[in-house]
Amino acid sequence: MPELPEVETIARQLRGMVVGRTVSGFEAAWHRLTEPEPATLVSARLAGRRIEAVRRRGKLVVFELDGAEALVVSLRMTGRLLFRAPGAPDGDRFTRGTISFADGSTLAFSDIRKFGRMTLVDRADIAPEGGAAPGLARAPLHASLGMEPLSRGFTVRWLADFLRRRGRSAVKPLLLDGRGIAGIGNIYAIEALWRARIHPLRLAGSLRPDEVTALHEALRWVLRKGIRLGGASRRDYVDARGQAGRMQREFELYGRAGEPCSRCGGEIRRTVVGGRGTFHCPRCQRAPRRR
Repeated sequence: MPELPEVETIARQLRGMVVGRTVSGFEAAWHRLTEPEPATLVSARLAGRRIEAVRRRGKLVVFELDGAEALVVSLRMTGRLLFRAPGAPDGDRFTRGTISFADGSTLAFSDIRKFGRMTLVDRADIAPEGGAAPGLARAPLHASLGMEPLSRGFTVRWLADFLRRRGRSAVKPLLLDGRGIAGIGNIYAIEALWRARIHPLRLAGSLRPDEVTALHEALRWVLRKGIRLGGASRRDYVDARGQAGRMQREFELYGRAGEPCSRCGGEIRRTVVGGRGTFHCPRCQRAPRRR
């Protein structure tokens, strides 16, 4: 599943590809792509609109349009956004929707598993980088996103306060909840916890000040490295040019069960935490004591 570095890579590439282009049409090849709004209505609303900016919010790609609206794309598990120059063939049998531009270029949304979505929203409804207002637990995803971990607001003090308020929660599932911290997925949470020497099942409120500082540094470090390497391509992910990322070559833990830890030589173990496959080193990441 694309996480923050993969979505950021796509958004940065698309800025140089589609900003300034005018939409001439939109066609959906799958009826649920834009639900609950019919694709025909989305097409009518997009026609003639100019793309002014492309950015990332959490794991969403946000296309800011002229006026006060934005097209929000959720890639979910297998979604891809692929830009094609004028005259280039599609050649992808999993294309679920296509945005056509006035100059003949296109932006295709491909999705093998059909979990991805595209929706038009008011820009004002997208949660700011500092996080959504309280009471939005049941709001649409774009309106309920939490703090951006690479923003200036994501400080050690903010993280310490956040962990203290969620003190009875295990730290790894807490990192994956985008309503608190936006964009961190399973892979990067695993890598950051290893770097910070924190066991995935540690209670958030049990972390010492030095551990909170280490976790803050680790999260930003692994996310920035992921962006620098163009994301991780374990299965389906490719960037907007159709190229694979390189971060998967740098994983310390993910997918390495049974191998020795590069830091201490301990055997890496795979467990399940919060319903997600999790990897940790029992030597480097001491398990919490059972009461």
